[in-house]
Amino acid sequence: MNEEILALTNEAKQYADLLNPLRDEISRVIVGQREIVDRLVISLLADGHVLLEGVPGIAKTLLIKTLAQGIDASFSRIQFTPDLLPADITGTKIFNQQTVSFTTVKGPIFSQFVLADEINRAPPKVQSALLEAMQERQVTIQGETYPLPSPFFVLATENPIEHEGTYPLPEAQMDRFMFKIIMGYPSRTEELTILDRFTEGVKITPKPVITADTILTLQQFLPRIYADIEIKNYVTSIVDATRNSSRYGLELGDYIAYGASPRATIFLVLGAKAHAMLRGRGYVVPEDVKAIAGEVLRHRIILTYQAEADGITTDSVIYQILQRVPVP
Repeated sequence: MNEEILALTNEAKQYADLLNPLRDEISRVIVGQREIVDRLVISLLADGHVLLEGVPGIAKTLLIKTLAQGIDASFSRIQFTPDLLPADITGTKIFNQQTVSFTTVKGPIFSQFVLADEINRAPPKVQSALLEAMQERQVTIQGETYPLPSPFFVLATENPIEHEGTYPLPEAQMDRFMFKIIMGYPSRTEELTILDRFTEGVKITPKPVITADTILTLQQFLPRIYADIEIKNYVTSIVDATRNSSRYGLELGDYIAYGASPRATIFLVLGAKAHAMLRGRGYVVPEDVKAIAGEVLRHRIILTYQAEADGITTDSVIYQILQRVPVP
């Protein structure tokens, strides 16, 4: 290990130590789900956004609220409904009769942490109101552009069970989420802990253990983490395998309609760097890429009807790709 990478590793260890209290503080409120917590932190470090899918009642809302409280950042929850309007998210201008002028009223999107709850319940026009905010970190209200605060983190949730009265997210918006995370049920032991905590009047309020400015410092450090050319070739091969599977000896041509976009390549490298930093390393190893590949790719690979008929899922496709693409 050369001196430059050693120096990066020492710096990464210091930053990882800053993040450990945040992870522990979240664990005081959220029982289990440690891997989900790590994925949220990784996405935050990489300055990305998360789409969280899970059945009702498994603490999706509580998780993002606790993360915001642990970072001492502003938090807004937007409950998506069929009658929601874009202005309900971004804000609007109202006429002030006293001053005979228009005043801008900013919407809930002007927070550092935004929970878009049940995002698929609103029509595409409303969902698209998030697009500019997520990509450009700004909002345009009737011709005037306003910057959003930093850090800016959107966590959208969707319920995989109900399909009545829901609208699938446009592919362009799906692609802007760094991760799509599937949140499962707690274990039986974890559920006993949840039962004790929430039925015996035990209320745990998370304390801020890290500042928003520190998060910005970590985000600025992240690109400096070393990713060798072999790692970059490995990432591009994984993404290429979603588009040209036959090159890698995979028979997935009948199952994949569209492969992953270039954003997948970018987020795989950034996510791998954040995964390395969380573990106190200043360099990326193939295991970092593998660890976050599922969350980066599962919403970017579009399967055919044949895949659905044969019971093929995006996760099974990703697994085959990771098994076949040579590891450096």
